[in-house]
Amino acid sequence: MQSSKHAKRAGLTASLLAGLSAGASADAVTDWNIRAGEAIVEAKLGTPPAIRVMALVQTAVHEAVGTVGRRNPASVDAAVAAANHTTLLKLVPAAQASIDAAYNTALAAITDGPAKAAGIAAGQKAAAAVLAARADDGAGAAEAYRPQTSAGTYVPTATPAVPQWAQRKPWLMASAAQFRPAPPPALAGTTWARDYSEVKAFGARNSTRRSAEQTEVARFWEYSLPSIYHGVVRSVAHAPGRDVAQNARLFATVAQAMDDALIAVFDAKYHYNFWRPATAIRNGDVDTNDATDREASWVPLVDNPMHPEYPSGHSILAGAVGAVLQAEVGNGPMPVLSTSSPSAKGAVRRWARVDDFTQEVTNARVWGGLHYRFSNDAATTMGQRIGELAAAKLLIAAD
Repeated sequence: MQSSKHAKRAGLTASLLAGLSAGASADAVTDWNIRAGEAIVEAKLGTPPAIRVMALVQTAVHEAVGTVGRRNPASVDAAVAAANHTTLLKLVPAAQASIDAAYNTALAAITDGPAKAAGIAAGQKAAAAVLAARADDGAGAAEAYRPQTSAGTYVPTATPAVPQWAQRKPWLMASAAQFRPAPPPALAGTTWARDYSEVKAFGARNSTRRSAEQTEVARFWEYSLPSIYHGVVRSVAHAPGRDVAQNARLFATVAQAMDDALIAVFDAKYHYNFWRPATAIRNGDVDTNDATDREASWVPLVDNPMHPEYPSGHSILAGAVGAVLQAEVGNGPMPVLSTSSPSAKGAVRRWARVDDFTQEVTNARVWGGLHYRFSNDAATTMGQRIGELAAAKLLIAAD
């Protein structure tokens, strides 16, 4: 889970950001979902604030579509454009030129008249209401992280990512700690030794155990901005027979679940303050476990993000997204899920089942040397519970 390193990739082409389904133009909701992701990248946001922005945007879109209904395409398209434009300008002003250009292009394609005007007004009103309702959600609170040290002792001076995130107001959860997992396994136990040894062998930068494909998967999931997950969501949104209202609701549900997932995961991360493999493996002689051998110069394949290890941010997002998509499809056939990744040079990966998708994310974080398997498993379960909560409140309740 990266917080800022993706900024250097802001110049990548839109095709890398949009995922496999970008070529299809299903409706205004999915088209603007791509544009919002591009604006977020252009604004150089880190992952937690980017996930928050997407939740605000997609919620405003859902509210706007609900206001105008689905009968008049001009009203719907104008409402979606205005909701995106209003929220994005407020939240990512650094991308104003691109946001304005996309908005003007979208409006130019809509026939002038009362329906268009009504849609614009509805979109702006919905966006203003959502922004006002979430203005005090805690994202702007001052961070007050206190490094653990003793007087006079040096510790690394980089500030960890969003230690204040657990104080934010959730969308759906009763509290940030509602789904907090049990503590990590005891360092003297067999689970710790097993998962320590796995990440040490497969996650090292110079690993001889990790295959070329496993390395590709790890690099693919090095990326963590919203577009990589919303590409998976578009696999369902582009399915035949869906309409703009269904997709507005789906994207809002996913986006709120993802934002709550990061609130929950950072609550747990800073509560347990558990060490990364790079720290543990270089200190394998002090964990009271004879089965964990120290490697003095061990480094992970993927650079460490600046926050505690347990649980995994990527896996909680995958669990949340997967649970919402499963609830949306229900007993029907699941479309082939796919997305692309800028950190893998635009490569596309596909999954036939939700479980295949979530399991790949788990594997990727182990193979990248960033997480232990138990951390991914705990996070996936957390994400699934949050996704199920989102589906119960926003998807199933609306049927």
